[in-house]
Amino acid sequence: MEHTEANKPKRIGVIGVIHETNTFAPGLTGIDAFGGDWVAGKEAFLNRYTGTKTSMGGVIDAAEELGIELKPGLYTQATPSGMVTDEAFRQIVDGLAQSIAADIDGLVVILHGAMVAESVPDAEGEILKRVRERVGSEFPVAVTLDLHANISPEMVELSDLIVAYDTYPHVDIYERAVEAVHLLHDVMNGRIKPVQKWIHTRMLVAPQAMLTSSGVMKEMMDLAFELEKQPGILNISVAGGFPYSDVVDAGMTFVVTADRDMALAERCGEQLLAAAWERRERFVVKQAGAAEAVELAVSFPEGPVILIESSDNVGGGSPADATHLLPHLLAASKKSLIVIRDPEAAREAAALGVGAVLKCRVGGKSDDLHGEPVPIEGKIRTLFDGNYRHIGAYMTGQYARMGQTAVVECGNVTIMITEERVAPWDPGHVRFVGLLPEQFHMIVVKAAIAWRTAFGDVAKHTIEVDTPGCCTANLHRFRYTDLQRPIYPLDSF
Repeated sequence: MEHTEANKPKRIGVIGVIHETNTFAPGLTGIDAFGGDWVAGKEAFLNRYTGTKTSMGGVIDAAEELGIELKPGLYTQATPSGMVTDEAFRQIVDGLAQSIAADIDGLVVILHGAMVAESVPDAEGEILKRVRERVGSEFPVAVTLDLHANISPEMVELSDLIVAYDTYPHVDIYERAVEAVHLLHDVMNGRIKPVQKWIHTRMLVAPQAMLTSSGVMKEMMDLAFELEKQPGILNISVAGGFPYSDVVDAGMTFVVTADRDMALAERCGEQLLAAAWERRERFVVKQAGAAEAVELAVSFPEGPVILIESSDNVGGGSPADATHLLPHLLAASKKSLIVIRDPEAAREAAALGVGAVLKCRVGGKSDDLHGEPVPIEGKIRTLFDGNYRHIGAYMTGQYARMGQTAVVECGNVTIMITEERVAPWDPGHVRFVGLLPEQFHMIVVKAAIAWRTAFGDVAKHTIEVDTPGCCTANLHRFRYTDLQRPIYPLDSF
């Protein structure tokens, strides 16, 4: 059957870049950091992401469900880290803009929301500006964002729809992409005309306070879900923000999207703002010092006890080589597990081989903030090339790379030394080297909340640890220069 212009299948494009930029982290992020996930064109996109529980997998499945022809452009991502170089950002933005197909009816842009380049503090705003230059001001554009996005007014003005993740750990990435495609499809077919209201809470919140399955952040999400039930509300995105990007709009924001009714969006936004401000003191995280935390963990009769070293949160851009806890673990009477990035030590272990004794100084080599190298001596139990796919609930099927990896047993402490930074987002990062988390009394996680998708099912107790690092929950440790002030809890109101 021949299609007329009116009934022919719609075509949507999809492009994206994900980088959570920690402006306090050591070093810069160049284009090489994005090389592991630089996927361009339909065939490469489908081969890489079909069947995965990722944003890209969600776009693929939703397009198929709706009978939409998908025309992928460039998608790339890098592990959270320091400021993106201007040269890398320029290559990425040019690549994204040039990869947008000319014959599409709508566009999905997959972004993080906390990307910062050396000369471009609002990287996503700049990306969307370039998108608009390519497709025009009236063209339907839907954006997916991370829950930790620092959403700017420009990002809202330059998009028709913003759909942020509702969960942390982020286990609904796939579903939010499906939702974005469905809403975009409705826009393209004239069934809805979205208007978006942006609200900044004037609150700076540490990721450690953003668990969405319980506590204060869940209360905010539940309120948003209740408000979403109102006729005319299309989506409410609650973005906790990313306090480790020193940019003007860092902090908790809301985007309320309504169908043609800005007054309705504004009323919902006011309710959310009042609820957040009323709860502001509950968003402040309480922690224990390194020695106190290990002593407390040892006192528990049953493990695993999760020692949350969020100051070295890999998912927040940290170097993953902090050693503040290691000396205390080495002196402790119970078994523990810690993962430390140290390329030099990992390669030395590989050269020695399984069964040999590794004697070296490990960790603490990235800067002065994350501790000093600690002397260790232990038997090399396992060597692994570091390549695996996620087997847990977070981005199931996603490729992951740790680089050369060595498991070294130093008395009661098992140290997993990796060549690359690895976030504890997935149980595979320890299970693929033959380690069973339930066999350790203490497990150090270099994460804030996302560790729960790896160890949440075995954890008996958790302890928040206050150590120096570029992702500490103690936001008073940082010297902000660009953040708009006043903001809670840094300032008095």
